[in-house]
Amino acid sequence: MFAFLTHLFFILRSAFVWFAASLFLLNALFDLLFPQIRVNNIELIPITIGAIALLVAFSHWRRVRLIGHVVTSSTLANRHRRQIEIPLPADVGFALVESAIRELPGAQGVESAADSLQVRAKVRRIDPYRNPILQRSSALSNLFSGDNQVLATVTPGDEVSSVTLICEPDRSAWTDWFFVDNGTNLDNAEALTRAISRRISEIRKEERANVHQTVTDKELTTAKLNLLHAQVEPHFLYNTLASAQVLTRTDPARADQMLGNLITYLRHSLPRTEDALSTIGVELERAQAYLDIMKIRMGGRLQLHIDVADYLKPVLFPSMMLQTLVENAIKHGLEPKSGGGNIWILARPHDNTVAITVADDGRGFSTEGAGTGIGLRNVRERLRLAYSGSAHFGIAANFPNGVAATITVPTNFQQGVQNG
Repeated sequence: MFAFLTHLFFILRSAFVWFAASLFLLNALFDLLFPQIRVNNIELIPITIGAIALLVAFSHWRRVRLIGHVVTSSTLANRHRRQIEIPLPADVGFALVESAIRELPGAQGVESAADSLQVRAKVRRIDPYRNPILQRSSALSNLFSGDNQVLATVTPGDEVSSVTLICEPDRSAWTDWFFVDNGTNLDNAEALTRAISRRISEIRKEERANVHQTVTDKELTTAKLNLLHAQVEPHFLYNTLASAQVLTRTDPARADQMLGNLITYLRHSLPRTEDALSTIGVELERAQAYLDIMKIRMGGRLQLHIDVADYLKPVLFPSMMLQTLVENAIKHGLEPKSGGGNIWILARPHDNTVAITVADDGRGFSTEGAGTGIGLRNVRERLRLAYSGSAHFGIAANFPNGVAATITVPTNFQQGVQNG
């Protein structure tokens, strides 16, 4: 009820001020210029002017309600002050505020002083309720005329700053008793507050993106280091050379075959200085060289089954991932099993992806055969970093025994960027 009376008082006050002022001026004018003439119904003119002022004040109240939702004596005023805290240094905050004022609709004649941290601007006011009938009168057009202005002052602090915004009509304060701005300065104050908040949000978003990128780069570097550490396992290298040394005395042909496979394996395992992806064909050649070495060492305990179509071999594929799956199948599945077993490498296309599966019929997910899981975690992390969620890794029990691990990658992936 109190708010309603406040709004009603504002509207009636505007009408009364215009009625009283016009009545006083008319009486004074006629008394001064035509003292002998008696004018009848002269009060009709002030009543008409007061009625027009009443309508203008109501339109102002209505637009303020549309802009601010909540109407108070402060929002109904023509002059508005905002205090905004900016969590940025003063120089950055000043540049942010200046940019927001320059992009304010109707802003013109912007003057800024970086030393005093002040920005001034004139703002052309376009009245939202143009009435051509009223505007034909130059006197009544004052109800609609006049530009606005903005003054912003930035106060520096410790790594933070505060801005004081003043949005007001470009005329003396006493005229507020007669003229209303139809909420244009309230609109300017709200617009600048939104613009400053949006720019602060964009800066914070960019900072978070930079932090995320830094963390991602760190994770990728860690994954690459883990990859380099895993590229040539010392125990495998020593055991292979020891086996080749024994075979040179008993079976030179097999020793030569083993050394040839070791050369192929090592050639594909040299650290890469660039961040380029490998291909299914190159990774398969490395894995097959490794398995041929293991087949010589394990003899009849290891049987290989490779089913990869030639047209899938050029598809881009992360380096050493296939090797990790193959080594896991040997170490944790077939080597601990007394009778050994089979290992399969399969490639199957599906839509715009290709799935590479390494399966074995070894010990499966037994406690004795389980490893640390570092290699598989490395596979998942590298896939996430390299493909941004478009590649997948899955591992499941193989029937009736063993484990099957599958990596699915998009076939249209080029150097870390997906082609649309």
